[in-house]
Amino acid sequence: MADKIKNDVHLALVHYPVYNKNGETVVSSVTTLDVHDISRVVRTFAVNSFYVVTPLKTQRQLVERLIEHWMTGYGAEYNPTRKEALQATRVTHNLKETVSDLTKRCGQKPLTVATGAKQFSNSIEFRRLREEIRSETPILLVFGTGWGLEKSILNEADYVLDPIGGIGEYNHLPVRAAIAIILDRLLAR
Repeated sequence: MADKIKNDVHLALVHYPVYNKNGETVVSSVTTLDVHDISRVVRTFAVNSFYVVTPLKTQRQLVERLIEHWMTGYGAEYNPTRKEALQATRVTHNLKETVSDLTKRCGQKPLTVATGAKQFSNSIEFRRLREEIRSETPILLVFGTGWGLEKSILNEADYVLDPIGGIGEYNHLPVRAAIAIILDRLLAR
């Protein structure tokens, strides 16, 4: 039987500010597939909460309707495992609101760890972050959509997690895959 790692890990999927393929700061669209799949990954690794972060009211309403459908009525009866996965999913306007909500819920401000495909001066190794997780400090893992988090988020984070190294020069994983790999490296036995 695997040892359970005690943790206070939370995840944020940021849709603004992120870059597009031309390096411009944009708002990316929420995809319902991301919400469903990431919620399932979050549940699999016992992450405490998953925040979908978007400034667009219509996008927040979309996610809220999706969650409501699977949490109540026919959706909850039809697919109880989806209901279970979506219980940790929340929606916020921006990262500041996310950190404020977590601070309130956890009783202290979380350590923010941004993710990206490049090495940064404030990078933290997987091994070291795993030790931080074991210390039971609340940790917010911040993932970007589009072509990655805008530099202000990377600069304001307590740390930027070392990038996932593949083979060769190509490094543009889908966010769902990156989340699964990172959570496996940090939380699995």
